[in-house]
Amino acid sequence: MDIGVYLKERKEAVERHLARIVSRWPGPGAPGGELAGAMAYSLEAGGKRLRPILVLAACRACGRDEVEAVYNGACALELLHTYTLIHDDLPVMDDDDFRRGLPTCHRKFGERRALLAGVGLLCAAFEELGRSAGELRLSRKEAGEVLEEVAAALGGGGVVGGQLVDLESERKEIGRDTLNYIHSHKTGALLRVSCTLGGRLARADRKKLAALAEYGEQLGLAFQIVDDLLDVEGDSRVLGKTAGADQARGKATFPALYGLVESRKLAAGAVEKSIAALERARLDGEGILGGLAGFVLTRNY
Repeated sequence: MDIGVYLKERKEAVERHLARIVSRWPGPGAPGGELAGAMAYSLEAGGKRLRPILVLAACRACGRDEVEAVYNGACALELLHTYTLIHDDLPVMDDDDFRRGLPTCHRKFGERRALLAGVGLLCAAFEELGRSAGELRLSRKEAGEVLEEVAAALGGGGVVGGQLVDLESERKEIGRDTLNYIHSHKTGALLRVSCTLGGRLARADRKKLAALAEYGEQLGLAFQIVDDLLDVEGDSRVLGKTAGADQARGKATFPALYGLVESRKLAAGAVEKSIAALERARLDGEGILGGLAGFVLTRNY
């Protein structure tokens, strides 16, 4: 399958489903409408939609069609990702002015509303996960495992924990182990759980779930390395955010610790490992997940 066509078609489908989710929220003038407007502003600002697409692709690789109930779960990951971006951009965190080519949520709506918009998206995501599990008739145990795994990926042992170490490491000399910890948790955890969620929604066995977890882990590493490289070499107009911001804040990055050439080798090696994990479990007969790994490696935004 042509991965470019797949990405385009699934991104368009995800956008349509996100619009349906937003349509269920309070409108302008209604109680809660102002908060919903801030949530929708950040969600509808665009982006690659990679995390929901990974859910869809992993689910398909494990034998379940991409039905509407699967899209509910997939879009929950985009809600979660957008929540992390809103909070990451806040002045108390990275203090960014632009995201996806638009003013960040706190620049548009103020810090208090942006903070609450992030929390609102977090809650809405678990609402969609519950809806997905119910519509797919997952058992209580299966649904519980879905919610537990996603929550763990976000918490102190996942995104939030990685964010804290990242903030506390600014303008400090850190080792490679700390750098790997930051990005395995801050970035990798949500990409990894996107892959395993797709498997769980398809009721995949343990072998396939383990392969998807390893695929997602290596994909997350490659994604972060490329992100760091783009911060050095990318164009702000293409990226939709300020290039060079990591260096200006004194953040630990792969190019800073490994250099540009070695960083590229590490990213390519991670993609190779991600594909090898799929091959060992005889997943991805259509080559979609492998194609997504290639996209992560060669992207310019």
